[in-house]
Amino acid sequence: MNMVSRKEVAERAGVSVATVSYVLNGKPGVSEQTRRKVHAVMSELGYKPSYAARALKIKKTNHLAVLVHYLGDPFEAGILSHIEHQARSHGYFVSFQTYHREDEERFLQDVSGRIDGVLLLGQSLMEENLSGLLASGIPVVSILEPMRRTGGDAFVDMDWEEGMRQLIRHFAEQGHRRIGFMATGISDHPHERRREAFRIAMAAEGLHYTEEDVLIGGGRLEGAKSAMKQHLTGGTDLVPAAWIAANDLMAVGMLSACREAGVRVPEDMGIAGCENILMTEQTEPRMTVLDYPRRHIAHMAVDMLVECIANKQPRSCKIESRLIIRGSSARE
Repeated sequence: MNMVSRKEVAERAGVSVATVSYVLNGKPGVSEQTRRKVHAVMSELGYKPSYAARALKIKKTNHLAVLVHYLGDPFEAGILSHIEHQARSHGYFVSFQTYHREDEERFLQDVSGRIDGVLLLGQSLMEENLSGLLASGIPVVSILEPMRRTGGDAFVDMDWEEGMRQLIRHFAEQGHRRIGFMATGISDHPHERRREAFRIAMAAEGLHYTEEDVLIGGGRLEGAKSAMKQHLTGGTDLVPAAWIAANDLMAVGMLSACREAGVRVPEDMGIAGCENILMTEQTEPRMTVLDYPRRHIAHMAVDMLVECIANKQPRSCKIESRLIIRGSSARE
């Protein structure tokens, strides 16, 4: 296949090769008439710039890497669609990859020099790997606050402590004084931030917290359903009678276990989630949730990463939460 060169474009347009480069890179110093002429010649000759060569020259790939936990989670999938849209508005392509701690170092070595920045979904990178990325000029921003932070990464997340206080106050208004929590149970998973926020919020609201009232669902619907079924058959007399799940998939799993065990929701037990995925509007009863502003936070994180690429100093931030009360915690 015949590849048209930049020199051929310059000769046909009657300008220098440097002028063609200025036009391609959007640099000043070229008249509008000349720009139009160069673009017309490129179109006529079918010239396609080599983005790989350009990336090597200017050390910019217009490519972002996004590490995800579980592509089957509708919460993460919803965030990814907003990331892609916002990245595209900045002229960036994105690639998604499931994160595995055992493959972290190899992955980061593979992408070095091929990406301009990394977006995490709350993963705690090893300090040496994070430092290596930053030293290579590859900034890192996280949606969801990582459990372990080294100071070199920035994040955007919801204010989980305030959100948990809203949920706990709501359950208290329904007469619940003992409230349980369905946790993911992985020490460095960002869901553990929500568990810690729950513990702090319970103390702030003057309610007793005990690890006996924590179940482990692994972050998945099936795991939470199994944990709740075991709890309901353990002779606990429905104590606690109100539960908050670290994510919505686990909240739906708990609701399913209650249905199969003949436990009425919300009459016998109240359940709430933390994200407001579409599924929570379709359950019976509909699920009470904290509304995680996925679109807003995803856009903020992409904007922050783009600013970091431009050598601007990032500032982590937390967004206010909003409680949506539905039938899983109170009669609609």
